This record gives sequence, structure tokens and C-alpha cells, in this order.
Amino acid sequence: MITVLVIMTAGILIGWLISNKEKLLKINSELTNWAIYLLLFLLGLSVGSNEEILTNFDRIGLQAIVITIFAVIGSILVSWLTYIIFFKKNER
Repeated sequence: MITVLVIMTAGILIGWLISNKEKLLKINSELTNWAIYLLLFLLGLSVGSNEEILTNFDRIGLQAIVITIFAVIGSILVSWLTYIIFFKKNER
């Protein structure tokens, strides 16, 4: 865990140092995108090579769909309530 915190702190410091350099920020953005693509690919490899996940894929998929639907509904409700409470002007 300490390794993760040290690496993250180093990243924050380097990011702060290069924050005014537009070209480095653009390169950093591209590298971040490619790192995410690589992580997604490796996650796919991990799922594809796990026999237990593949045999239970239909059940896991149904659970994922149900969780996703309720997460979206919850996000919409909270966003709507936030709008009503904080952003909607009194219409009188």
C-alpha cells in the first residue's frame, strides 16, 4: 500500500510541475488513454481465461444488468433532487 501512495504522490508532484506545459499535458493525456486501453485488455484476458466466470456468465451478466439499471435510476433520482434543491429558482 505504501508503494501505491508513494507512486501517486510522485505523480501529483510531477503533474504540478508540468501543469503549465501544454505539450506535456497533451502527451500525458494520450498516455493515460493508452494505459486505460491496456488495463481493459488485460482485464478481458483475465476474465476470458477464468473458467468459473465463463461457466457462470449468464448469471453474472443478469446481475450486472440489474445492478446497472438500479445504479442509473439512483443517479437520475439523486441528480433530479439535487437540481430541485440547489439549482431550481423559485418560480413565483
